[in-house]
Amino acid sequence: MARRNTPGTVGGPGGAARRVVVLGGSGFVGRHVAAAVRASGAEPLLVGRRPLSDGPERSFPMDLAGGRPDGLARLLDTERPYAVVNAAGAAWSRVQETMDRGNHLLVETVLSALATAAWRPRLVQLGSVFEYAPPTPGTSLDERAPTRPTTSYGWSKLRGTQAVLAATEAGRADAVVLRLSNAIGPGIPPSSLLGRVATQLHAAGAGGEAEVHVSPLRASRDFVDVRDVAAAVLAAASLPAGGQVVNIGRGEAVPVRTMVERLIAASGRRARIVEGDAAGVRPQSGLDWIQVETDTARRLLGWTPHHSLDSSVQDLWHAATARAAEEPVS
Repeated sequence: MARRNTPGTVGGPGGAARRVVVLGGSGFVGRHVAAAVRASGAEPLLVGRRPLSDGPERSFPMDLAGGRPDGLARLLDTERPYAVVNAAGAAWSRVQETMDRGNHLLVETVLSALATAAWRPRLVQLGSVFEYAPPTPGTSLDERAPTRPTTSYGWSKLRGTQAVLAATEAGRADAVVLRLSNAIGPGIPPSSLLGRVATQLHAAGAGGEAEVHVSPLRASRDFVDVRDVAAAVLAAASLPAGGQVVNIGRGEAVPVRTMVERLIAASGRRARIVEGDAAGVRPQSGLDWIQVETDTARRLLGWTPHHSLDSSVQDLWHAATARAAEEPVS
């Protein structure tokens, strides 16, 4: 089997530029990972179900959730990237099959491609803190915490993580798993809590008082800027030893209500928060408290978050404003 490219070098095989394959390159986290790859001097190669890029990046349409590893294996052998980042997957869904396909079957396909290809890059798998059992409020989750999810989403992500760790232990992959807390920042999906709040604030306009409808704001979450997540991904791509699970978060539990209020303040608009189980509002996960321990990330990756929550929310609002300005008027 061919040796993989050394992540720390600037040149790839035959003097080619370094490359990183980003699965889910059109998604919220994937876009920021691709931007961080470009900023590092490497070339992101975007992979998704449809052509992903109208910019300079090369993109490769593949339906990895369909269970066919051949296309990805050929891409690895042709392009010889030093890393593959799995930022693809299914977010919360009422359909269990959708989450299983996106968060488990897709991972198995990626692992099959890595085992088939002659070129062996590092795999950075993006997991979730929702893979853990609910912690006692006031405590932090470290990587030794029990993994007993309370949601179907958490179980689907955990099965993906377990597949990656098993393949690494068996020598079929060289991989690191990053368990992400709640990522926020510019480009956050409209389906997320803060994305929905931003959408409602824009829809209400600048005059008068807006009503922001949300599910009950009981939980506290560990929010981390998506650009800090992307920096952690780049660090994990060069981690000397694979087979590690690393939590990525700020290490601080913040009430969800506080984040909604910060976003309203960043918008400069008057708004009233209306809590309830309105149609179309995604229920919360059932985990009332999430705060992660970040010592492993600091020790292994040399990583710490740099963006404040206020700057994350302000940039989120500015990006949502720019997106709203680009949307056609109906």
